[in-house]
Amino acid sequence: MKTTNPSGINKCYNRNGDIFHKGMIERMQGQSGYSGIFITIEGTDGSGKSTVASLLKKYYTKHFPDVLLTREPGGIVISEKIREIILNPDYKQMDAKTEALLYAAARRQHLMEKIIPALQKGKLVICDRFIDSSLSYQGIGRGLGIEAIWQINTFAIETCMPACTLLLEVDYKIALQRIMSNPMREVNRLDMEAEQFHKKVSEGYRILKERFPKRIQAVDATQPIEQVVSACVQIIDSYI
Repeated sequence: MKTTNPSGINKCYNRNGDIFHKGMIERMQGQSGYSGIFITIEGTDGSGKSTVASLLKKYYTKHFPDVLLTREPGGIVISEKIREIILNPDYKQMDAKTEALLYAAARRQHLMEKIIPALQKGKLVICDRFIDSSLSYQGIGRGLGIEAIWQINTFAIETCMPACTLLLEVDYKIALQRIMSNPMREVNRLDMEAEQFHKKVSEGYRILKERFPKRIQAVDATQPIEQVVSACVQIIDSYI
């Protein structure tokens, strides 16, 4: 990252030219303002997010009064319907901006109907994907730019950001191999994208991790699943 100030406004640019405004940086550090704890899990498709999320739910149910596990896009009826549209492999003609807006719409409804009520009740909320997925997949992967995607999602999430984001790191080629070798996993529209797309998404996560090291905590997802979960627990415990 390099910092420049061409017009008296504090902005940070990454090497792809995307802009991180000062206010954007402050908000993306992670503060929900609710009594509950909001944890998100991120990573490229095939990184093991869903498996890790389920195991974390099982673990914390034994140690925390109330735990909610949910996912994006989805988590509630309306957002699950939007998920079906976004990930349907038959909709190859979907425009990148349409895709970004649909994700934001699903996120808004999910947030208002499920996540925020749970946080208001003091629950530990573990969410499989959140805003960083949009920033990486649509912002970098689709080339729409991180700031453009941030602006769309600012309207959707307002001030609700996770306290901590676990980034499961695995080489995108290995992740794709995992997807293709798992007969039980559905292959969705994004899985079918060219390898270059997944490479860009992986790069997007790297950019976000470097820019927001306090909120985004990387975990080596090439380890045995028990070690991955153990590493995640250690990180989450530091926020509880």
